[in-house]
Amino acid sequence: MPIATVNPATGETLRTFDPLGAEEIERRLALARTAFEQHRTTDFATRSRLLNRAADLLDADEDRIARVMTTEMGKPIAAARAEAAKCARAMRWYARHAAELLADEHPSAADVQDSGAARVTVRYRPLGVVLAVMPWNFPLWQVVRFAAPALMAGNTGLLKHASNVPGTALYLEDLFRRAGYPEGCFQTLLVGSAAVEGILRDRRVAAATLTGSEPAGRSVAAVAGDEVKHTVLELGGSDPFLVMPSADLDGAAATAVTARVQNNGQSCIAAKRFIVHTDVHDAFCERFTAGMRALVLGDPLDESVQVGPLATEKGRTDLEELVDDALRHGARALCGGGRPTPTTGSAAGGGSGTHGDAHTTLDKGWYYEPTVLTEVDERMRIHREEAFGPVATVYRVPDLPAAIALANDSPFGLSSNVWTRDEDEMALCARDIEAGGVFFNGMTASHPALPFGGVKRSGYGRELSAHGIREFCNITTLWYGPGH
Repeated sequence: MPIATVNPATGETLRTFDPLGAEEIERRLALARTAFEQHRTTDFATRSRLLNRAADLLDADEDRIARVMTTEMGKPIAAARAEAAKCARAMRWYARHAAELLADEHPSAADVQDSGAARVTVRYRPLGVVLAVMPWNFPLWQVVRFAAPALMAGNTGLLKHASNVPGTALYLEDLFRRAGYPEGCFQTLLVGSAAVEGILRDRRVAAATLTGSEPAGRSVAAVAGDEVKHTVLELGGSDPFLVMPSADLDGAAATAVTARVQNNGQSCIAAKRFIVHTDVHDAFCERFTAGMRALVLGDPLDESVQVGPLATEKGRTDLEELVDDALRHGARALCGGGRPTPTTGSAAGGGSGTHGDAHTTLDKGWYYEPTVLTEVDERMRIHREEAFGPVATVYRVPDLPAAIALANDSPFGLSSNVWTRDEDEMALCARDIEAGGVFFNGMTASHPALPFGGVKRSGYGRELSAHGIREFCNITTLWYGPGH
């Protein structure tokens, strides 16, 4: 895949980049290791000052970097600004809390005595150079939620970003440089996927983190396993959204719309499978479909637009194939189901649309209508595969046990949403849903204070919170014998 900025709203290639050669990759690997030897010995006050400075610069750059993200991968401009602001908040959170999260730990006196020591300390020490292989869908946030804790722990970072967001990748390197980090603390590697294995196998790289597709995760995990290097993987999901009879249907339906189409439907933690009790199925579908149909689809730089294009032409083709397969096998589209046309307008199913020459833009860009599918079953690919775009599948179930069984009938287990006012139902879901998160009466979201990650084919390890910052630490036992 070429390294280029291609505007998904128009299909126009705006800028191309030459990948780094072997000599430059070697130079940057050496620089990362040298920077680590310096950065690992800095105190938390110094690291905090640097990260807070980066947050301040990011706040000042919010409009500029938001436009870069929108132009590179198509997210609505308001969502792009919100992503930048979220990144700055996360930086400040880690700058404020890292010292306490990584403070030395001291076992109880009884346990110390039982071990035969005079004293014992558990210390969190940085691992070294960490390679981050990151996706395009949240091109700033995915990187910052790795970089902020990793840098605060004393590591250095190498970023191999998705090849369609080079402008964002280069901005991140420049951001940390301007904040005052020593040269080599955080570097962007403009390389293709084929170069990742060699970089990961390099002895100077201590660990890796990847957010992306399952095949990419398998590849990185296989190489890291062969090299016996630590990894954290977040490989996507097909999150269930359960709605029970006691739920606030208006709130559930409104949240369902946002949960499905956030980031143009291209989010790992977006709700994708809507599992609804039969008693409220029809009423929920009516509200949900009306909300999806009313969404404004169009140029993501237009402030009024709620859903922009998919990030890549292949992404739209893959989504079309999933939906077409479902329709051929008996699924029914309550709205959407294809590319927007002049007859449907530029809002899903014929809503108000965008301003200006909307149809020309929609014809050129990689747009897909917000879609609701019902009567989906196991014969259909979409029942098993992640739909990475604004397409929702709705299932009817007779009771909560059936809803939980269907929620778990997926190779993924990233997060989940449950709408019910019944405390017993909440307890059952908290016990039995196979996912890294269960969000009750609200929308799954990531926050720096909360651990984030999944189970099954959604990956392993955790980002964010104390768990995330400790993933890339050498958790060291310091044992002192009698006489100390």
